[in-house]
Amino acid sequence: MRKLIRLMFLPVLFLLYSVSANAQVEKMKLGDSLPQFTIKSEKHGNVTPADLKGKVVLVSLFATWCPPCQKELADVNARLYPKYRGNKNFRLLVVGREHTDADLEKYNKKKNFSFPLYPDPKREVFSKFADQSIPRVYLFGKDGKLVYASSGYSAEEFQILMDRVEQELKK
Repeated sequence: MRKLIRLMFLPVLFLLYSVSANAQVEKMKLGDSLPQFTIKSEKHGNVTPADLKGKVVLVSLFATWCPPCQKELADVNARLYPKYRGNKNFRLLVVGREHTDADLEKYNKKKNFSFPLYPDPKREVFSKFADQSIPRVYLFGKDGKLVYASSGYSAEEFQILMDRVEQELKK
C-alpha cells in the first residue's frame, strides 16, 4: 500500500515542480531599457550603462558550475567573440553570478576564454535581469532597448542570437 501511495505521489510532485518552474516571472521584457547597474572588476575596470550608450550590448549571465553555461560560453568564445571583438559598436558583458574576480581568473585559466569575465559576487547585476535560471542572454540595441532574450542553451537558439546581433549592428 505504501508503494502505491508513493507511486501516486510522484506525478503530483512532478506537476507541482513543473508549474512552479514555469511560473517564474521575467524581470525584463522586449522593449525594456538596459537596467541601471555597476559592474566592479579589478581586472577589467568598472562598467555602467553610460559606458554602453549607442552600442549593441550582449549581457550573458552564467555560473562556472553550470553545464549549459559551459556550452554557451564555448560558442561565445569560438563563434561570437572572434566575429565582433573589434567592432566599436558592440560590447559583450559576460557576468559570473556569485563569482569574484579571483574565482573567474581561476576558472579562465582552465577554459582559456578570449573575452573578459565580469564578477557579480552578490547577484547585484543578475538581480536586475532575473531571479533564477542560467544561462541567460539579453541583447540590447543601440537605443538601449531589449531586442532579444533567452534562458538556457541550445545550438539553434545560439544561432538565432548570432543572427540578431548581426541585424542590430546593421541598424
